[in-house]
Amino acid sequence: MMLNFLMITLGIAGLFFGGEWLVTGASRLARSLGLSPLIVGLTIVAFGTSVPELLVSLNAVFQSASDISVGNIVGSNIANIGLILGLTGIVFPIVIHVRLVWREIPIMVAVSILAYLLARDGILSTGDGLLLLLSFAGFNYLMYRITMQERRSGKLTEADLMEGEEPDNGTAVNRPLEVGRLMVGIVLLMIGARLTVDGAVAIARILEISELFIGLTVVAIGTSLPELATSIVAALRKESDIAVGNVVGSNIFNLLLILGVTSTLHPLPVSAEVVNFDLPLMVGFALILFPFARNQEVSRWESVVLLTGYVIFTLAAFLR
Repeated sequence: MMLNFLMITLGIAGLFFGGEWLVTGASRLARSLGLSPLIVGLTIVAFGTSVPELLVSLNAVFQSASDISVGNIVGSNIANIGLILGLTGIVFPIVIHVRLVWREIPIMVAVSILAYLLARDGILSTGDGLLLLLSFAGFNYLMYRITMQERRSGKLTEADLMEGEEPDNGTAVNRPLEVGRLMVGIVLLMIGARLTVDGAVAIARILEISELFIGLTVVAIGTSLPELATSIVAALRKESDIAVGNVVGSNIFNLLLILGVTSTLHPLPVSAEVVNFDLPLMVGFALILFPFARNQEVSRWESVVLLTGYVIFTLAAFLR
């Protein structure tokens, strides 16, 4: 038992540091090649923080632990809003850019509803996966076109374009170093994903605890650590757009890319519990963020509501 807990601990550490190094290396490389920080945030950083979910889900589904695979994705999306935004907003009230309120958050809600509708028949088929991947490609194309249009029309200021970028200290990016950082990050993510899934499955079977519960909680929180670290640091630096954009973008990537890739490679059975309880709750968390964000701020009391909702969800999942 202790060995399994050690595996999970080491796995989560690998996911955390691997995700951080992957994002840092990829972002610095992209900027050194002249790519817009905004484009980097919408693509490379969002993908980097979702890589743990991808690797854990793929490992789980090929070990015939589909409940952990689905639970990891659904649980991560719930944790991103309830736990991460809840904790982040308590540290510092979150100011939200108006573009995020009327564009990315509604897209996140629509994607959450789409995933729920596709799973209602109890399985995410290869066709469902391809539809999600096609939607993922459409989302990225839309974001690219909107960003280019705003830049040409002058709606994006220089501050917008530099948002989230590290201060320029006059030193050039060491590309070989950043490639090495990126590669080490990927290796750590792969090792961390395998250790986390193996340990979680073993503990679930020893204690006769539902693999779904393990996926929804322990594994989901572990794979959300890169988002948690990024959002907390952003809040402390009063860079709220990064904190919220990180969560919203990651949720969209989790459903369209991670669930899409996983179900395309291997059809995913979805239990009645997930269809009737967890997926509707995931949609609910996405929906509640919209009225909270309409005033372009998530206050501390609203953050407490989000965090309390996540605690209740975790207790309900355990009591089931």
